[in-house]
Amino acid sequence: MGLMFRKRKKYGPLILNFTENGFSSWSIKIGRWSWNSRAKAHRVDLPGPLSWKQDKNRA
Repeated sequence: MGLMFRKRKKYGPLILNFTENGFSSWSIKIGRWSWNSRAKAHRVDLPGPLSWKQDKNRA
């Protein structure tokens, strides 16, 4: 199992994600709600270790 490079830059609610190949995706997070450009999925953080996710392709 090799090492993987991952870097995140936060600018307020905007999060830019980078890998060893460069820019990979962006996300926006407001409170407990977030959306990711690569997965095109909404996610809501629930209390404890739980979260709820809705994929755009399945809705």
